[in-house]
Amino acid sequence: MNERVDARLQLVPLERSERPIADGVDIGHVHLKTADLGRVEQFYVGILGFDVVARMEEGALFVSAGGYHHHLGFNTWTSRGGSPPPPGATGLFHVAIRYPTREALGDALRRLVEAEWPLDGVNDHGTHEALYLRDPDQNGLELYWDRPEREWPLDAEGHLAFTQGRDLEAMVQELVELGRV
Repeated sequence: MNERVDARLQLVPLERSERPIADGVDIGHVHLKTADLGRVEQFYVGILGFDVVARMEEGALFVSAGGYHHHLGFNTWTSRGGSPPPPGATGLFHVAIRYPTREALGDALRRLVEAEWPLDGVNDHGTHEALYLRDPDQNGLELYWDRPEREWPLDAEGHLAFTQGRDLEAMVQELVELGRV
């Protein structure tokens, strides 16, 4: 067995579904309404570095990392010029974008700092380190990298024990240093 499978077997869910979803299912892409395609393109392509893989004249943009058909889609079909949902409304909390390494997350932080893009927060959950921010339409974003599963904090029963005890200022400084080119 490889390391990933061995570590996964140690994690015990708090509750199991009576009809479990197939192993290997993941989130392939997210499609969001936007008020302004140019504004989201400037952020997702110009700052974060996604590639444009398709545009639709009817008002849609599709972006990707690493040649996938699209990780994020945006459209103005019913939202051109619209406003974000008001506080207290239901809907999307955030989209989480996973980076392959801590260094790659450091590069994302460097790009945000250079663009003077504000962060809402940072956190070290034990399983992953994360940056929290808002995109131009005020959609929540979590940019993160996962630690290897063998390093995830588990309690005595094998359940995840998320943490927040790290020196977050030191984490940000380390990420900035890692992201320097």
